Amino acid sequence: MPTISSLGVGSGLQSESIISALMSVERKPVELLTAETTSIKTQLSSVGKMQSLVAAMRDKAGAIGSISLWGQTAVTSSDGTIVSGSTTTGAAPGRYSVTVSQLASSQTITTAAALPSSSSQLGDGTLQIELGTWTGGSFAGNGSPVTVTIGSDDTSLASIRDKINNADAGVTATIINDANGARLSIRSDATGAENGFKITATENVDDNDDTTGLSVLGYDAGVVGTPMSLNQSAGNAKAKVNGVDIESKTNTLSGVSDNLTLTLTKVTATPVEVVVASDNEAVKTAIGEFVSAFNELAAYIKDQTKYNASTKTGGPLQGDRTTIGLQSQLRGVINQGSTASSTWSRLSEIGITMKQDGSLTTTTSKLDDALANPEELRKLLATDGSGTGNSGFMDRFKDLGNAVLGEDGSLETLQTSLEAHIKRNDDRQDQMEDRLTRTEARFRAQYEALDTSMAKLNALSSYVTQQLAALG
Repeated sequence: MPTISSLGVGSGLQSESIISALMSVERKPVELLTAETTSIKTQLSSVGKMQSLVAAMRDKAGAIGSISLWGQTAVTSSDGTIVSGSTTTGAAPGRYSVTVSQLASSQTITTAAALPSSSSQLGDGTLQIELGTWTGGSFAGNGSPVTVTIGSDDTSLASIRDKINNADAGVTATIINDANGARLSIRSDATGAENGFKITATENVDDNDDTTGLSVLGYDAGVVGTPMSLNQSAGNAKAKVNGVDIESKTNTLSGVSDNLTLTLTKVTATPVEVVVASDNEAVKTAIGEFVSAFNELAAYIKDQTKYNASTKTGGPLQGDRTTIGLQSQLRGVINQGSTASSTWSRLSEIGITMKQDGSLTTTTSKLDDALANPEELRKLLATDGSGTGNSGFMDRFKDLGNAVLGEDGSLETLQTSLEAHIKRNDDRQDQMEDRLTRTEARFRAQYEALDTSMAKLNALSSYVTQQLAALG
């Protein structure tokens, strides 16, 4: 029996092409299933984007219900270069007349005589630095003195500077260079009268000369001819606020009034007017952000559910009951009035209206008028009522967002359903691929059998033909 080395050789048929055509027909259900899965994945992606947009809308609505938003105030100053201010939640509106007679300062002292350079040597010993308050020539310490030990290897001006700075004594030392040489300048780290300081210099070998060795770094305002020179005294800031004398160790006056902080930057005898008022702009901005988030969601739903007549194709979520239901719910929140406020019952009355395309628009003049009555506006928007009828509109939108995004919410349910559908399709596709593999194997076996039979018949035909020719 002849051996078939290539499919179709025995029969003379284009067996590979025939099998390919047959398998193409058999594969049609798989292709349809693949197309369906692709469509469902598109829907799933659309649902994911919609969940994100609903969450953004919900969060912006929730932000309008924040107590801190409605308690915000803004500070204005007639001259911000002299006095500026800031407030925290709970600050009461008010007006303040502020004059500044003195700014808070740090004590600064400098060596009286210049040394040749920063490497000049002063000698070893100790420096005792004590923070406190100077009253004339009297000093009252307010803590434990810090002793800085200057060893025989640390006697240069630069090394002494570093030793002081590493001692955490509440002062900072720097070297000032000029045409005459190098001077050590020491400044208290914090402002205020209580942050003055004195320095007691003790030499290991005392030559009883305060103008040489480590002694040149001593400072005591109560001693005539104290070695270091005073450049600036430590002092408190002094101001009058509505005629009341105020003193502070810093240029920041905290708690002058409830939750109000004033910052002083210049001395002036001319009063600066500081006004604390309700910050309507913060509320206005929050409302604008909600409207933008709502409109982005509404536009997305419209795009995903539209039908294009020219291409005869619909959006991924066209006809989806969950999406259409969400669209209806969003409009329902707008259309149902509220009894939360005694002044207004609908968003349109404060300038927020819905257009025909489902988006919101804001009439600035109406909203500005409503902002003049912030308490009633807060009730209309942010009241957490016992039911939808007596709840604020933003509270309703927040609740709607939480409902559809919750574990049993409509969007979560839709997402779970689509994912399950994809899983079923994948399982069916795997089953179909197994069946197609077996089908193709069967086709090949049949055509191989046909090839073998045709080869036998062709051989027999050739033999008969030969025998007849011989008889002839």
